Amino acid sequence: MALLRSKSSLLWFLVVVTVHVSAAEQRPMRRMTLAEDDVVWESKRNTFSLRSSKTTHRANAVGPEPGDVAAAFRVPTLDGEFIYQPGNLKGSLVIHAFTNKSGFLECMWSSESSLSSLVQDLPDSTHVLFLSQDDSAVSDALWMQEQVQRAAVTHSKKEVLSRLHFSPVPLFALGNWIPSVLYYWSCIGHNCGFSQAVFTSKGWKMPVIIKRLDARYDWLMGHWDHKSYQLIDAGDGCNASPSVSGAVAWVSEGNCSFFTKVQSMAKSNASGVLVYALAGNPIQDMNCVGSECYTPLGIPAAMVHLEPSVAQALRSGQMVNVSFQTTPSPNFFISVDREGALAEMGCFLYPTFSFFNWQAQWFDFYADLWTKLQSPAKVVSVFDKVQMQGDKGAVATVDLPLGLLDFNTLELDASLSCPGRGDWSCAPWDHTVQLFVCCDHLSPYCNMELGRWITAFHRGTGRWLTDVSPLIPLLDSNKCTFTMKTVPWAKPWIVSLNLRFNLRNQTGNGVDELHPFRVTSLYNGGTFDKNYNKQFHPIKFSVPTSTKKVELYAVITGHGSDEYGCGEFCVTSHHFLINSAYNNTLTFDTAGTALGCAMRVKEGAVPNEYGTWLYGRGGWCDGLQVDPWRTDITKQLSSVDSNTIIYFGLFDGQDPNPSREPGCITMSSFLVFYK
Repeated sequence: MALLRSKSSLLWFLVVVTVHVSAAEQRPMRRMTLAEDDVVWESKRNTFSLRSSKTTHRANAVGPEPGDVAAAFRVPTLDGEFIYQPGNLKGSLVIHAFTNKSGFLECMWSSESSLSSLVQDLPDSTHVLFLSQDDSAVSDALWMQEQVQRAAVTHSKKEVLSRLHFSPVPLFALGNWIPSVLYYWSCIGHNCGFSQAVFTSKGWKMPVIIKRLDARYDWLMGHWDHKSYQLIDAGDGCNASPSVSGAVAWVSEGNCSFFTKVQSMAKSNASGVLVYALAGNPIQDMNCVGSECYTPLGIPAAMVHLEPSVAQALRSGQMVNVSFQTTPSPNFFISVDREGALAEMGCFLYPTFSFFNWQAQWFDFYADLWTKLQSPAKVVSVFDKVQMQGDKGAVATVDLPLGLLDFNTLELDASLSCPGRGDWSCAPWDHTVQLFVCCDHLSPYCNMELGRWITAFHRGTGRWLTDVSPLIPLLDSNKCTFTMKTVPWAKPWIVSLNLRFNLRNQTGNGVDELHPFRVTSLYNGGTFDKNYNKQFHPIKFSVPTSTKKVELYAVITGHGSDEYGCGEFCVTSHHFLINSAYNNTLTFDTAGTALGCAMRVKEGAVPNEYGTWLYGRGGWCDGLQVDPWRTDITKQLSSVDSNTIIYFGLFDGQDPNPSREPGCITMSSFLVFYK
């Protein structure tokens, strides 16, 4: 049972809530980003645009920016007072300003799975301050506290309550810096701003404006146009109704799934669907379930509360028109990271507290990364906040330390940020970023790939530490040129890169560490079609006499999307067959899963991006480094005779054979010899 507030008053209703907020377990794989003024989609069949939910900042205004130090403050709470002093939390702080004017927030607070996520998955280091934007701040705080307490008891997680703080003081009366940040970081669209349905009818003196929650973006391909539609009552919407052709269908919840309602109205040529909640019920997240998610629908849909004046007018045969608007609001979410800096929370694609947790997890990741970066190392700066764009990318020639081959550890400390300090300035889309090195133009190692990353959708908070120690032999001179670049048409990124060299003299058992001394390039990828494997031929090689270990090292990612989602969203396997006997296999088994990349936030994947960052990919995630795959093959080789290796890539255990728009595999692979 869940306590819910109605749309029109502060009365509470006792209702049964059945919501599938996390039912994103299965859905068609599409890629979306919020870019400029549009939401841009790529699907298997179509490319089209929706209105943006981009954060909007005044270009010339002066105000607090992400990265500024958060000043101390005190806020009264239901349990006393919350005091923030820089450094006193030993963790991060998330600030949420609730308002009952938002259908998105209503759903987030009434969904059992959303509340469960908050109490079960919030990191132990994170505190949350809950505020209200409205005059009803006292009752809002009591209601939010009760919702969370009930979820905590249900899941035996009462210990989380000590880190959740509820203030009865409305946002406009706080008297500290929090309101100025929330208002200055104002936004419009999906997870902030007030999405509304506007009803008009002849004889009404004023339009009726109510909150709405648009259905999930990733199974509906339509969008609300900026025009007025006729509204037609279609009952429960479970069956086709020719009368709604060209109009927006007004249907009740219940009796069939949301998907069935929208599908039936789409078959009836409706321009869109408005599902109204039954009396006392909350607005729900209209998501597909199971196999429904593999059937894209071409019209928009949203959920609203039952508005009596609209229902009465339709029953009496009065013509009612509806249009759709989004009114800017203060931001609903801001945060302070573990170093005490103001930080944006990004885009909440769905109304669930899971996005709270992912951002907090990233704060923990970054704090741990910062600790690692304080450890001793020989650091060589390559790029320091250099713009990367165009065919050239970012290029630097640097001097390397003497005695390079004495080091056996090389880590890439890389970051991608944006031209401005906020997400609003970040480039859209996810692009592959590659680092190439050339130390001697006559060397076979010239312009080999040293590292690979993927940019985030419209967020620039990424920083990663990648171990590429086996590739130290690529640095075969005391002066090397490094080139970092992505596709030339991508908008600019600001890159920083340090090389961190280290020397481990001994292993734990007192045996000297091995050093890589030779690298042999193997295979690159290519178009993932029926001819993909035909281009690869066996490579013969011998093991140098001084070799103590041989390692197979590969960086492989799949991109593009044919009718099977390959290579980005399909499960592919990559095989390196040695001496016709040993099959070394790398399989991207999380590709296409609903939360495959969201589960990697703890590893550094940038959370809450403005696109489909949650889905698992073929060997990569948006806003993350591409981890090298390493496997010891010493025992598979002959030290006296010649050895052979052959690579092939498979989809569903067979050679790829798409009928259209084949994807591609981007690969660098090497044999690494140690002594």
